[in-house]
Amino acid sequence: MTLRIIIGVALTVIAFAFAGRRLWWLYRLVTTGQAAPERIEAVRAHPARDARAEAAEVLGQRKLLKWSVPGAAHFVTFWGFTILLLTLIESYGDLFSRTFAIPGIGHWAAIGFLEDLFAVAVLAGIGTFAVIRLRNDPKREGRKSRFAGSHTGAAWLVLLLIFLVIATLLVYRGAQINTGDFPYAHGAFASQLVGHWLAPLGAGANKAAETTFILGQLAVILGFLVLVTYSKHLHIFLAPLNVLFSRRPDGLRDLQPMRSNGKVLDFEEADPDTDIFGRGKIEDFTWKGMLDMATCTECGRCQSQCPAWATGKPLSPKMLILDLRDHAFAKAPYLLADSDEARGQLPEAAKNEAARPLVGAAAAGGVIDPDVLWSCTNCGACVEECPVDIEHIDHITDMRRHQVLIESAFPPEAASMLKNLENKGDPWGMGGARRLDWTEGLGFDVPVVDGPIAADVEYLFWVGCAGALEDRARKTTRAVAELLHTAGVSFAILGPAETCTGDPARRMGNEFVFSMLAQQNVETLNAAAARKIVASCPHCFNTISNEYPQLGGNYEVIHHTQLLARLVAEGRLTPVTPVAERITYHDPCFLGRHNRVFTAPREIMADVPGVQAQEMHRCKERGFCCGAGGARMWMEERIGKRINAERIEEALATNPDTVSTACPFCLVMLGDAISAKQSSGEAAESLAVVDVAQLLVRSVRVPAAAPAGSASGGGGISGPGEPSGGEEAPGAGESPGVPEAPGTTPGPA
Repeated sequence: MTLRIIIGVALTVIAFAFAGRRLWWLYRLVTTGQAAPERIEAVRAHPARDARAEAAEVLGQRKLLKWSVPGAAHFVTFWGFTILLLTLIESYGDLFSRTFAIPGIGHWAAIGFLEDLFAVAVLAGIGTFAVIRLRNDPKREGRKSRFAGSHTGAAWLVLLLIFLVIATLLVYRGAQINTGDFPYAHGAFASQLVGHWLAPLGAGANKAAETTFILGQLAVILGFLVLVTYSKHLHIFLAPLNVLFSRRPDGLRDLQPMRSNGKVLDFEEADPDTDIFGRGKIEDFTWKGMLDMATCTECGRCQSQCPAWATGKPLSPKMLILDLRDHAFAKAPYLLADSDEARGQLPEAAKNEAARPLVGAAAAGGVIDPDVLWSCTNCGACVEECPVDIEHIDHITDMRRHQVLIESAFPPEAASMLKNLENKGDPWGMGGARRLDWTEGLGFDVPVVDGPIAADVEYLFWVGCAGALEDRARKTTRAVAELLHTAGVSFAILGPAETCTGDPARRMGNEFVFSMLAQQNVETLNAAAARKIVASCPHCFNTISNEYPQLGGNYEVIHHTQLLARLVAEGRLTPVTPVAERITYHDPCFLGRHNRVFTAPREIMADVPGVQAQEMHRCKERGFCCGAGGARMWMEERIGKRINAERIEEALATNPDTVSTACPFCLVMLGDAISAKQSSGEAAESLAVVDVAQLLVRSVRVPAAAPAGSASGGGGISGPGEPSGGEEAPGAGESPGVPEAPGTTPGPA
């Protein structure tokens, strides 16, 4: 007994010394990051909300269970180790007393059964993990494997250690049964089975096996503890913290304002020589950013869903975080040095690591290649999938901010977009004078706000740059206006007073231009006393509803699909004309994944008679990007396959007559991809992409041959029959040769 006590205590002291030293080093490294007081304040202000998040994401494994098989395996492994903490208590107790039992519950058969049940479940879980890793071996699967770029050797070592934890546990418990020292008379079925196998060895061998495997189990557990602090399995300790301090409800929707030393940056007073503009060095990240890096599990879920990675581009959200983490660890001696003198005495390798540019080409020793940084579409798939709430988009945007504002290093084709935003208020440089062109020939007046909005106007219709100026998007704008007018909804527009929300500039990294445009719009909206805003562009919708509150602009904002779905449900719009087509719907990232608007567009399609809705295999929360977000709309796509081509191939797999969406950017990107497929003969000439509002307006219009009054129960639009195939609905556009809306008088509104 004395010897095993000495060995057990010695193993514990040594393991805790190594693990404690490593954890202290990690704590010091993480706290070299910039202050993030808003994270602390959020936790203090919303303890109940954060407790629910911990319960759902950590205890309930909510995000992991989105992937059923690996999620279930992780769930039983997590809870197995939680329950098996009881056996750890028993192991330490057995060091000092062969007949130890946990006070109060130590002889309950139910406890013995539960311990063995979860021990077996853990074995099943790690067996599942082994099969998954073998089937997704990156050596064989290459980029298709979500484990490509992960540290697979360490993962196999961890699986082996987990197996040894359970194996040593069951052997020593089986030996205890044969020596008469086991505290559970019944229930521990797996231990009893192992005991049956060991019984023929005799009492002496079982007594020796008991001591040997108790010490063996403690050695394996303590070795696992040390390994955890040096590997990706550090997430066992850090994931609850990272979830606790993550943004709520998640790292989607709004981008955070730029901060320097924990304070929001004021561009009128900011000094690039003393303030931090984005992330130009690893130490410019906040402690929460450092925590993100250390928490990454290398599971590759983000990588498997990333549209950039799927189309052959260098961006892997997982590897971006790992590269930052590895650089932070390698630069740690420099960051943790007490003085410049101490830094001067560091090894050359540490000095060279400290000198590496955070963003730069491989030839320059850059940590993150510029092509990695600029491949991101901000679609949010990485954030959606991450089981430990890493905020990839925030980190990418912060690095872009430094590149744009300090280094002036960004794709050159985006320069004209930024210049147009700054000088003309829209990405194309067309100016405010063109923002009313879409109203010509509507057949009804569209009020333009001049001063405070009249009390009888229910909605301010935020048209957006694309909706007002881009030919294809104008058709959506006209359809929405026509439907609102038909339903008797009073609305007005800002017209020339409306400028770009600033979304492209902010997503590009030019926070200065965003701030300028956003403040201008907030002043305009506040002067107009805007109460309710309906937006047809998800990017405008997201920016006004989620980002303008940062500048004092708080409004009730809805997307046009939400309003139209409600008007149909209330009977104020009645679809009557069948649209007999197979239609697949593409979820815009900033409407769906970022803002959780999945149902309204589908409800509209379901209410249109004749529509046969068909889902693509990647839809809703796992929808695939069109390639336009993150300001990619204004950048060339030179690497790999075009993202919009990948998406349209998924659409073509459903054999659709029409592709529908609810975003002007998606409309353009998918339309371009369809045109390319039509040119190569891979898509029917009749195939078209339309907004769901265009589908609805086709159905709400009553065919000319129908008897008067045939549209019952709600508003209808009289007019001739609709065209077939891929032609646009009458009145949907203003290009030459396209007829105006039926029953209207051409001319300015």
